[in-house]
Amino acid sequence: MTKRWVFTTLFLLALAQIGASVLGENQAQPAKKKGKRAKAPAPQTQFQDTFNVDKASLRDRGANTYLVLEPGYQLVLADGKDTLTITVLDETKVVDGVRTRIVEERETKGGKLEEVSRNYFAFDKTTGSIYYFGEDVDMYDAKGHVTGHEGSWLAGVNGARFGLMMPGKPRVGERYYQEVAPKVALDRAEVVSLTQEVQVPAGTFQNCLKTRESSRLEPGTEEKLYAPGVGLLQDGGFKLAKVEKPEVKRPEENGSDANK
Repeated sequence: MTKRWVFTTLFLLALAQIGASVLGENQAQPAKKKGKRAKAPAPQTQFQDTFNVDKASLRDRGANTYLVLEPGYQLVLADGKDTLTITVLDETKVVDGVRTRIVEERETKGGKLEEVSRNYFAFDKTTGSIYYFGEDVDMYDAKGHVTGHEGSWLAGVNGARFGLMMPGKPRVGERYYQEVAPKVALDRAEVVSLTQEVQVPAGTFQNCLKTRESSRLEPGTEEKLYAPGVGLLQDGGFKLAKVEKPEVKRPEENGSDANK
C-alpha cells in the first residue's frame, strides 16, 4: 500500500513538472513573436526647420499644385468690407544668393490700406516645392502713413534662414517651418487634410489642402485652405472672391512664327 502510494505520488509530480514546462514554453512563445513584429513608423512630432536644397535648382517662377508663381496671377479674398489681394509681380529680388519672385499682399480694413508686404519665393524645379526667403512689410495708419515694418525679415540676415512655404507633394501629418527668423518670424504649418470640400464666393472646390498654422512667438493656431490649381481659398475670415490669371499670348501676338 505504501509503495503504491509513493509510486502514484512520484508519477503525479512528474506530470506536474511536464505540464509546467509545456505551459512555460507556450507562455514564452507569444513574446518571441511580438519581438519580431515590424514597428509602425513614428508620426512626425517635430517641425522641420532646415531644408537640404540645391540652390542651383531654384527658380523665380513656376507653380505646384497649391501655389502659383507666375507674374500677373492674382487672388482677391474678402471678409466683409476688408480685402486681401495677393499679386504675383513681374519683379524679382536676390535674397541669400537666390533670385526670388516677389508676391505682393495688400490688406485693407474698412476700405483703408492697413498693410503691404512684399514676399520673396523660389520654386524648386526638381521637387516642385516652393521656399520662402523673407518679406518686407509696411504697416499703415488711418491717414495712409507708414508706421512700421513689423514682421520684416530676409534669409541670410541676422541668422534667418529660408523656410518651406508649400511642399511639392504635401503629406498629411507633415510639419515644417515657413519662416525661420529668430525673434521676428517663426511661423510653421502642419498638413491636416488633402480631401476638403470648400465653398467660397469664388466657387466650390474639391480635394483641397488644409493646413494648421502656428508660431513659436505667438499663442493659438489658424487654419488655411488651398485649392488645386488655384491656391489660397481661405485665410482666417478672408475667403476667395476672385481669381485673375495672366493672359497667355499666342505666338503671332509676340511677333513670332509658330512654325519656326
